[in-house]
Amino acid sequence: MRYDALGLWWAEADPKTEKMFNLLTDEGWVQVFPGYWAEEDRLYAGEDAELIMLPVVRAFQQAKAARSGAQKRIPPEPVWLSPDYLPGLQEALQFPVTLFTDSELVDLATEGWLGKPRHKLAYDVECYPNYFLVAFKSIELGKVIYFEKYLGQELNYAMLQWVLENFCVVGFGSLNYDTTMVILALAGLDNAALKDATVAIIEEGLHPWAVLKRYNAQKWYIDQIDIMEVAPLFGSLKIYGGRLHSRKMQDLPFPPETFLSQNQAAIVRYYCINDLDTTIDLYNELEKPLNLRQQLSGEYGIDLRSKSDAQIAEAVISAELEKRLGHRVRPPKIDPGTGYRYAAPGFLKFATPLMRSVLQYIEATPFIVSENGNIGIPPEISRFTNPGITIGNSVYRLGIGGLHSSEKCISHFANERYTMVDRDVASFYPRIILNLGIYPEHLGPEFLTVYEGIVTRRLAAKKAGDKVVSDSLKITINGSYGKLGSMYSKLYSPNLLITVTITGQLSLLLLIERLELAGINVVSANTDGLVIRCRNDLIPVMDEIVAQWEYDTGFETEDTKYRALYSRDVNNYIAIKDVPKDAEERVKTKGIFALPGLSKNPQNEICIEAAQNYLLDHIPIEESVYGCSDIRKFLNVRTVKGGAVKDGEYLGKAIRWYYSKSAGGEIVYAKSGNKVPKSDGARPLMELVNYLPADIDHQWYVRETIKLLKSTGAVV
Repeated sequence: MRYDALGLWWAEADPKTEKMFNLLTDEGWVQVFPGYWAEEDRLYAGEDAELIMLPVVRAFQQAKAARSGAQKRIPPEPVWLSPDYLPGLQEALQFPVTLFTDSELVDLATEGWLGKPRHKLAYDVECYPNYFLVAFKSIELGKVIYFEKYLGQELNYAMLQWVLENFCVVGFGSLNYDTTMVILALAGLDNAALKDATVAIIEEGLHPWAVLKRYNAQKWYIDQIDIMEVAPLFGSLKIYGGRLHSRKMQDLPFPPETFLSQNQAAIVRYYCINDLDTTIDLYNELEKPLNLRQQLSGEYGIDLRSKSDAQIAEAVISAELEKRLGHRVRPPKIDPGTGYRYAAPGFLKFATPLMRSVLQYIEATPFIVSENGNIGIPPEISRFTNPGITIGNSVYRLGIGGLHSSEKCISHFANERYTMVDRDVASFYPRIILNLGIYPEHLGPEFLTVYEGIVTRRLAAKKAGDKVVSDSLKITINGSYGKLGSMYSKLYSPNLLITVTITGQLSLLLLIERLELAGINVVSANTDGLVIRCRNDLIPVMDEIVAQWEYDTGFETEDTKYRALYSRDVNNYIAIKDVPKDAEERVKTKGIFALPGLSKNPQNEICIEAAQNYLLDHIPIEESVYGCSDIRKFLNVRTVKGGAVKDGEYLGKAIRWYYSKSAGGEIVYAKSGNKVPKSDGARPLMELVNYLPADIDHQWYVRETIKLLKSTGAVV
């Protein structure tokens, strides 16, 4: 940790991880390296915005406070740890939940016996030293059945096993934890042993098979779907609930080591039902990708329902390879310190001395495999990363995550003299693999036969209008790249990873160089495409250059015309498309300007909408903000390490709030008493309401919208 002459705090990550620098100012985290962008105490990296936790944030906050002479904060009194802390007790005791009758369960199970799809039940497990709970809730009907082991009350073993044998169960993280715990419970372990097993899985990280072996329990088949890997990026179930605007965001009410009283057990039971509701919300949101996985499972004879895109790619490609090779495929053993040199394809012929020297330098520099199997940009060529490569009026930076330009707080416009077009390369990385005929060394040329077969089938399905097959095969094609850098994957190939990513970046730089030499400006570039601002009289030249580049490289581009591009930076922008006003999609957004979804926490959605309305149709910001009556668009959701507290009330580790005119104060960290960033005037809303609270601070959202717009160089 260090700070410069301006008093700005820097975080330098472990150089072994190839992470660069991030900057903490009084305004919070800001980007200092292309391909990286930040929101509060989380740093996002690369085109896919992979979430990277930064545990040093707390230390920075404390050091910053100490340097300013501020008095160290006192943590709030942990009243939530008191034995008489019983949140929501009355509702929990009433337990307003509709339970299944035995006959209803038999009727539903009969459908499966008759060949229909099995009825789906969301399920979850809670485990305390003296309390064990397995609860199920019908995704379709909303009815519940649960089993408890507590104070001398034994599980109904026969009934629990019958449910697991006759229904399809849906969980979140269930393959690793819940299923293991259910098997152990059915093996007869007492509460203390079950708690020990929980600690082994969650705290010690012991693999489920090792835990089962420890207790001499046999794994058996349960028809289940674990939706944790299917959901995009990483998030806790509570955070996904916040992103989906689930009714109630609720943390575990008592520490896991608590010996529960009867009242506490009732609260935990009702809490578990709320978790099931959130699981159902997430399952319903994932309907399309789950259907695609069902399709692929039937096609390949592999259960792919619980796998991520990258896991599906590995499973499908390795299964096809094993059929052709006649033996099992295993991850290769590549020693740390192994070096690879990049060999450029023949079409990479640059015109300028600068780019020829860049290529020569890259080809001469070894890329080294690290201790954890990763491979990154070597320090010797870090100058192409920071400060980067200047072509025309732009600076471009190489990185394992892809090429990025470095614009900040700038707007570009099309007008009567200039046209602006976004050129994206179709299926960029898969096409590099096929065009160059490259493959993981341990898999041999058969990899290309399998891979090209999948790509060909996908294109045929797309042409025939078979969207289900087309989309399912697209998962396999695009997901494969994510496994090239994983030392535990059967597709692991650091050499192939380097060839693909460096070829992609240099290919884009080749196109950029040709355009700039012709007097055509490139204003932005990001991983698989670029934005060109071209004088109208040079449009034929631009089209000819792009066509020649496509011919030389074997790539194809897809174009979208823009009227304007408002950029905070390369990863945070609003692009206004050149389409009619009644078009379905008039804007392309990224980063903080993208509307929330499963991949992004809600953060003042109304501000994003108001900014878009202002830029698209010149609608006054106040009109958009004051005219909105949907409370969900005013919400913020975030994770708070160690839990958050407001006015003495413990909120949990995943919290939700809106800005109020009368709330006053701030939300603080439970462990330190430090302020949760941007929480001044925040009123927690852990249970969603269907109306707009009267104390909404509309002017806060107006000011925030103006701030967003100004960060792009827009005139407000």
